Amino acid sequence: MQRQVIIYFFIIGCFFSCQQVNDQELVIEPLGLMEIPDHFPAIEFPDDNGFTLERWELGKKLFYDPIMSSTGDVSCATCHDPALGFTDGLEVSIGVEDRMGFRNAPSLANVAYQPYLLREGALSSIEMQVLVPLQEHHEFDLNILDLVDRLKEDETYRAMSQEAYNREPDAFVITRALANFERSLISGQSRYDAHLTGDLTLNQDELKGEALFFSERLACGHCHGGHNFSNYDITNNGLYEEYPDVGKFRLTNDSTDLATFKTPSLRNVAITAPYMHDGSLQSIEQVIEHYAVGGKAHINKHPLIDSFEISDEEKTQLMAFLHCLTDSPFINNKIFRDE
Repeated sequence: MQRQVIIYFFIIGCFFSCQQVNDQELVIEPLGLMEIPDHFPAIEFPDDNGFTLERWELGKKLFYDPIMSSTGDVSCATCHDPALGFTDGLEVSIGVEDRMGFRNAPSLANVAYQPYLLREGALSSIEMQVLVPLQEHHEFDLNILDLVDRLKEDETYRAMSQEAYNREPDAFVITRALANFERSLISGQSRYDAHLTGDLTLNQDELKGEALFFSERLACGHCHGGHNFSNYDITNNGLYEEYPDVGKFRLTNDSTDLATFKTPSLRNVAITAPYMHDGSLQSIEQVIEHYAVGGKAHINKHPLIDSFEISDEEKTQLMAFLHCLTDSPFINNKIFRDE
């Protein structure tokens, strides 16, 4: 099925190859639907929600449809804009009736590889994730049974649901279809990826920034390693001495989980500001400075977070490397846009 879908998008013109322009630049066309970069692991699908084009199309329609919210004016894409790496550019997200949320919207790029969802890792599957914003008063504020009733009144949704899952719209269909779409948001065509595959050589500042990033002195790579630049650990990074948001503690009531949050991916980090779980740091430079001073004292602060020396030139180099993690073909891929 996966190969059939790839061939399908090749035929309609959405599956392209890379073309070398010169020694430093590539024109890279977006990946085709569910095409996985060679240096990425395979994506696993649940037994009850294998990938099909019909399920993906239904999930995409739901993702962009404000029918998901009580007021009919907020959709998943409101907080997860493809142009911003599927974030929203706000410190904390805004839901129905302009209600302020509590956390910064995480990127959905490569969400298929995350072992658990939400900032504190509360959910173990993408299928379950949508249930949180749906019922949350500050987000969609809508009972899923009311959403089901809305979809059943829509002839298009009824037909698409039957084609995708052979059943009328219900909670199963909603959660599975959205997950099917979100698993397809694969980001792996940045300049750094082209460097890894030998199609491009980074410039000197980027190369020096890469060396700094993975050095023991800065130790960024210990938490932000792997193909998705995250180890997914749920930990404390010394952002505050006292946290208004208690993080994973709200789930476990375990003092060792107080103010701990999932380590985010750094892919597309240059376009997903502001940063941290509460969007309190506005720039990459501020993030670097936070870690350079070793963060603030907190009982659960990760032992690797310690102060380090970094010159202005090295900051420039490190930021150059982080900017080369931007995946322009992914951001501009029309497959994922509401067009």
